[in-house]
Amino acid sequence: MACQSYTLTYSEDSKGWPSFYSYLPDYMIGMNSFFYSFNEGNLYRHNTNENRNEYYNVPGNLNPSTITSVFNPRPTLDIKLFKTLSYESNTTVADNNQARWACTTLLTDLNDGSPGSMLETYFELKEGEWFSFIRTNDGTVNWQQRSANGLGVCTNVSGAAANTVIQFPTPIGSIVNIGDSLFTSTLTAGVATTPVLSGLIIAKTTNSVTVNVTGVAPVIGNYIVFIKNAVAESHGARGYYLEFKLENDSTSPVELFSVGSSVMKSYP
Repeated sequence: MACQSYTLTYSEDSKGWPSFYSYLPDYMIGMNSFFYSFNEGNLYRHNTNENRNEYYNVPGNLNPSTITSVFNPRPTLDIKLFKTLSYESNTTVADNNQARWACTTLLTDLNDGSPGSMLETYFELKEGEWFSFIRTNDGTVNWQQRSANGLGVCTNVSGAAANTVIQFPTPIGSIVNIGDSLFTSTLTAGVATTPVLSGLIIAKTTNSVTVNVTGVAPVIGNYIVFIKNAVAESHGARGYYLEFKLENDSTSPVELFSVGSSVMKSYP
């Protein structure tokens, strides 16, 4: 896997490495209230280019600005449920998503990244803050969630891959719906193997579902399970802490004032 290159800066005052920069200068220095750097023998003064997130006048050399931080109220005492993410910025609805912040990473110590990410279009402006419920990544599969359920052992499979009809001996109920993902598991001595994706449910009757099979095709005797859309079924992120990463790729000036979250104690 390719490794991303960064420029790191060291601060004598803090005795640490406070900043990472995506551009790669030959030399850099602060002088007379301005910041300068050399690149390929050319001298550049920073913070004067009309296009933000671009460096050394290279068209399309876009390097998104990012900020990574952590929410951790009452550390080590409570497992929390982080329900929302909000931020204050100088972006407005008129910016038409071009200058808004997106949340590209969300993870906790218990979820290991499954809380997912949030596009800039997920955020709605409410009382001066951009607000969104925390969303799980599309395609995330967690069999411990209530959005995953079993349908039973299929007794008949018929039709082409794009319209495969799977029948069951008993009514399948009302919980399963069109758009749910269907998974197939093989029974061996009464023990089911790890389910693998078959496809999306495109129709249903009292005792059957029709699936557009794009994965493993089910056969008679397989145990069938389904799981609902991970984004729609999002319920927050559970853990002692929540790490988030905000990103902005706008070429216009954008400021970020604060970031917040609605947090409650998690009750298993």
